[in-house]
Amino acid sequence: MLDLLPVRESKPRSSGVTMVMDKGIGIRQAQDLVETAGHLIDFLKLGFGTSYVSHQVKEKVKAYQTQDIKVYVGGTLLEAFLVRGRFEDYLRYIDKLGCDAAEVSDGCIKLPQEEKCRIIERLKEHYTVVSEIGAKEAGIVMEAEAWISAMKNELDAGSSFVIGEARESGTVGIYEKNGSADVALIQQILKNVPAKKIIWEAPLKQQQTWFIRLLGAGVNLGNIAPAEILALETLRLGLRGDTFFNFLPEDFKKFKL
Repeated sequence: MLDLLPVRESKPRSSGVTMVMDKGIGIRQAQDLVETAGHLIDFLKLGFGTSYVSHQVKEKVKAYQTQDIKVYVGGTLLEAFLVRGRFEDYLRYIDKLGCDAAEVSDGCIKLPQEEKCRIIERLKEHYTVVSEIGAKEAGIVMEAEAWISAMKNELDAGSSFVIGEARESGTVGIYEKNGSADVALIQQILKNVPAKKIIWEAPLKQQQTWFIRLLGAGVNLGNIAPAEILALETLRLGLRGDTFFNFLPEDFKKFKL
């Protein structure tokens, strides 16, 4: 066995959380994912509104939950219910699917912070709540103070984690248009919000690597593609070239190319 690897918590984890985005894979793919990498997944998001147009969603939810994976539908779907005044229907919908978590976001619609927090308080009674901060439109910029205030308010309201928005493209929110991290914004957030309570959306390898180098193997990362779970874990452990020397003692650096 290899020694000198970073210590990873076992589930249920309070750090090093990995959130996976399922954009509509089939039931057999989901079962394969659970068998291969279920032990590495903490949250499974049925992305945006895919659960509404897919078959065998309840069966997928059950498959994921066999590995103690918290499952929720994308916050965009909640917003679609909210904008139509159908919040109670949303509750019935996720209950029918068997979800044990819920995501609250305001990336598509204007949702007053007070109302968003009331929704979080309502959902936390029966679900593990994660709330997403940031708009999905590239042209909408939030100042650091707004990010920090929203994160603090939503954690106080009952969110288990707050999520830094990036979309599946990784080019908005906490990232620049070219996919690089908005370093100044992230540093300001980290000065004011506990890192262990933030899930950073990081769909691209360069983004995952950047956060692991910044915050270590125990950083919480989200919007990970199903096919990238094992690859991400190797990044966390220094078993991939990008982070190979990050977790080794200084005297090992003499072997560096």
